[in-house]
Amino acid sequence: MSPAAGGRALQALLLGAVCIGLSGVFVKLSEVGPQASAFYRIGLSAPIFWLWLAWNPARAGHRPLDRHEIWLLALAGLVVFGDYASWHVSLKLTSVANSTLLANLVPIFVALYATVVLRRPPRAAFLGAMVITLAGAALLLHGSLSLSLDRAMGDGLAVITAMFYAAYVILVARLRETMSTARLMAWTGTIAGPLFLALALATGETILPATARGWLIVVGLVLLCQVLGSGLIAYALAHLPATLSSLTLLLQPVFSALGAWVILGERLGVIELAGGSLVLIGVYLARRTS
Repeated sequence: MSPAAGGRALQALLLGAVCIGLSGVFVKLSEVGPQASAFYRIGLSAPIFWLWLAWNPARAGHRPLDRHEIWLLALAGLVVFGDYASWHVSLKLTSVANSTLLANLVPIFVALYATVVLRRPPRAAFLGAMVITLAGAALLLHGSLSLSLDRAMGDGLAVITAMFYAAYVILVARLRETMSTARLMAWTGTIAGPLFLALALATGETILPATARGWLIVVGLVLLCQVLGSGLIAYALAHLPATLSSLTLLLQPVFSALGAWVILGERLGVIELAGGSLVLIGVYLARRTS
């Protein structure tokens, strides 16, 4: 991969992290339940990607999928469902800060996968950058972090969310070797979307927004967070190491905190700003070592 291609992929990953970082603000403002929000975000994005495939078949590469790709796509769709479903339940059982931090332990699980399965352990410099980045994320969220047996279930589900997210990063990096971003996103959305709707109906959530503002929030989740944000991340994963990508995605809590500050008026103090700066430094060092 040329340096120019790597630079474009990193820019796509950063912009994708910005867009997904705003998803927490949209979900907090949403007039529907958390699983219903996930249904709109994942399920309604799929038709957009299918339309893109139909409009631009030459770039999409409409060759038949082989059996191995079908299994990987099905697994990726189930992983997306497990990721969002476990995280949204975690948010109900523990603090937002605990859930956000623990759900972003993705680099640890990706590094374990690279070490145990691929026999390619990260370099010491990269591990140092990972420690700096995780420490920065902890400082960013320190004001609301707390340990309690009452929150153990929610904290555990947040760690499971990180495992699902790590599996998603690994699967997408593998699938993007043979198919376009649009095709990947179309299939995973088609698989996961109905599962979110079924879960939202089973748990009695509010499904339909009550106002025009509520529908605008849904549109923001679909277009900004999923089509643009997740689409850019899927594109970048084809060109960057999974370990670096997973660590760079730790920028999501930084952008989420900034979005909450600007849109919701949630205050950021000196310690939070220092934590966000450490995340940026850690990601920069990880990029240099990779």
